[in-house]
Amino acid sequence: MPLPDREPRLDSADPAVLFAAYLDYYRHAVERKLRSLSDADVRASRLPTGWSPLELLIHLVYMEQRWFRWGFLAEPVTDPWGDHAGQDPDGPWVVPDGVGLDELLEALHAGGVVTGGVLAAHSLDEHGALGGRFTEHSPTLAWICFHVLQEYARHAGHLDISAELAGGATGE
Repeated sequence: MPLPDREPRLDSADPAVLFAAYLDYYRHAVERKLRSLSDADVRASRLPTGWSPLELLIHLVYMEQRWFRWGFLAEPVTDPWGDHAGQDPDGPWVVPDGVGLDELLEALHAGGVVTGGVLAAHSLDEHGALGGRFTEHSPTLAWICFHVLQEYARHAGHLDISAELAGGATGE
C-alpha cells in the first residue's frame, strides 16, 4: 500500500481532528523517506552533526511517547530518554544494537495509535496529568500537540537533507 504523500485535505474545523491527521501524515512522510534508503544509508550519517536517519527515527518514537504517554497521560514508561546516550536528554541519539528500521517504524505507528486515542478522549484545553513527566505544572493537550507537530515537521525537513545526500526520497 503506498504511503500518503500529500498534505491532509480535511473538511474539518476540529483542531483535534487536524492534529491527528497531520501527525499521521508526518509519520508516513518519515517512513516514506526512510524506506527509500538502503540499510547502510539508514544507519550512516552524511552530516557534520553525526546523526543517522535511524537515530532520528528513534528520537521521534521516544519524543512522541515522552509527550503523550509519559507527559499528558502520566503513564510510567520504560527508559523515557532511551533515544539519548546515557539517557541524557542533551546526549546524542542512539539506536541499540539489533534494533532495525521495521521495528522502529512499527513503534512509531503504535505511538500514533496512542496519540490518536488521547486526542479522541480528551479536550485540547485539558492539562496533562501530574505524576509522570510533569510534577507541578503541565501544559495543555493543545500545547503538546503543537510541540509534537513542530518536532515532526522540523525533523522531516532534517531527514530531507540526509535522504537527498543518499539519493533517497525527499519532500513531504
